[in-house]
Formats: sequence, C-alpha cells, structure tokens
Amino acid sequence: MSGHSHWAGIKRQKEVTDKKRGVVFSKLLAAISAAAKRDPNPDFNPRLRTAIEKAKASVVPADNINRAIARASESTDAVEELVFEAYGPGGIALLIEATTNSRNRTVAEIKKVLSDHGGKWAESGSVRWAFETDTAGMEHVWRAKFPQAVPNEHAEQLAELVEALEEYQDVQRVTTNASDE
Repeated sequence: MSGHSHWAGIKRQKEVTDKKRGVVFSKLLAAISAAAKRDPNPDFNPRLRTAIEKAKASVVPADNINRAIARASESTDAVEELVFEAYGPGGIALLIEATTNSRNRTVAEIKKVLSDHGGKWAESGSVRWAFETDTAGMEHVWRAKFPQAVPNEHAEQLAELVEALEEYQDVQRVTTNASDE
C-alpha cells in the first residue's frame, strides 16, 4: 500500500500544528518586542511582564523571549504598535491592533483582507468613538460603547473576516462592536 505510511500522516499533522504554533509565537514575541521598547526590564515594565507571562503560558522558549527583548532594546528597526479602524459586513465597527516593523506592508495587507471579506477601511477617528478603553495591567482593552446586533445574513461573513484578520501575523487583536446576542 504505497502512500499510506503512518509516519507520513504524523508528519502532515505535525506540520499543521507547528505552523499554527509558529503564528502564535510570532504574535507573542512581537508583543514582547513592542513592550520592551519602553523599558527592557520586566520588573519596571508591567506591560512587558504581562506579555512575558502570556508567552510562557503558551510555552514559548525562554531563549526566544530573551532574543525578542534584546532585539527591541538594540534594534534600529522601529517596531510600531498600530490601531486600524474599519467597518465589517453589516456596518459593524472594527478596531484592528497590530504590531509591525513595516507600516506600509501591514496597511496594504489589512486593506486586502478587508476587501476580500466585505469590509471597508475607515479613516482614523471614524470608528474609535464607538469604543471605550480600559487599562488592565498596562494593556488596553477595547469595549464597545454601543453594541450593535449583527444581521443574520452578515454574521457568518463577519466571523470569516475577523478570523482572516487574526490569522495575519502582524495583527494582535480584533475588536468589534457586535453584540453577543
């Protein structure tokens, strides 16, 4: 029975899980680098401490964490934290938080994902008013001021858009004003 190797099946499964794990690691390490820009000492930087705790909870190797901190403190590449605004299917407001070293590349790729999934890019300030921010452990948490019901015909399309955005490596978090109902 050629092509039915047990090890080939394991290899394919491992490739899929390793790819997913790599995306999670990249996002966590980008968050660590961005937090370490201000102060590389987690004892004096609660945001960095929180990012390191999240990374350790996801079993990111300590060497990778240390390299991310060192890269942030000695690198000339500017790692930026950005918040983009957009509208999704059904007029749902989206806040997209990203960490990137290339603003232009990230903007272009997020615009592409939005257009492919029925979303629209919004100018700065046109969506943010619909959200309020809380600071939880030096991390901003966005909450909708005015939750909006998602029409049934747009619910699946919105879920696909949010999933596609979150799969993109530079995107840290996507927040919507969609109600949970």
